[in-house]
Amino acid sequence: MPKLVDRDARRRDVVDALFRVVVRDGLQRASLRAVADEAALNIGSVRHYFASQQELMRFAMESMLERVSARLMRRVDAVGGVAGHPRAEQYRLVADLLGELLPLDDLRRAEVTVFLDFTAAARTEPAFADLSRKAATGTRALIHRALTGLADDGSLGPGRDVPAETERLAALIDGLGLTAVLHPAVVTPAVCADTLRTHLADLAAPAPAAT
Repeated sequence: MPKLVDRDARRRDVVDALFRVVVRDGLQRASLRAVADEAALNIGSVRHYFASQQELMRFAMESMLERVSARLMRRVDAVGGVAGHPRAEQYRLVADLLGELLPLDDLRRAEVTVFLDFTAAARTEPAFADLSRKAATGTRALIHRALTGLADDGSLGPGRDVPAETERLAALIDGLGLTAVLHPAVVTPAVCADTLRTHLADLAAPAPAAT
């Protein structure tokens, strides 16, 4: 009797192998053969699920975006918005949420590394442009939502423009992620987290005067 193979599970195994190759060797070396070797499969098995390296890369990026989005939504659903929380807690919740986009542990470091390589490839590969744009707009939508929640609750500092602050925060997160991946001894996870918290603290409205 032929052995039954869970197609979705096998595709996930191949994608996980691709991530390991990209993190270790870079996207340029993530050939179908290299990924097959990493997954302990013959290349014919990989081609059964992915006809080309481009198809594999698209599936991997889509999978990563879905995984990060699901993780973010679980945080958002668990909190239910910042309204009603003390101000310090509001900013802690926002820092924890946005910290999902930074390389603060092995999982997120791998995700940011793959994302950076993929984004660089998208600059000259039109087939990846839509996913790169989706990631950029998704980051900004998340930040805008978080800052709008703070503004609506009176917790954002006076004169702070939400669209402008959204771009500043997006640039900060992008810059921290890039430097932390390239120079992990310089920008450590602790530096990433502290820099994000410091920036958010600068956005906060003054605490209400004690009565």
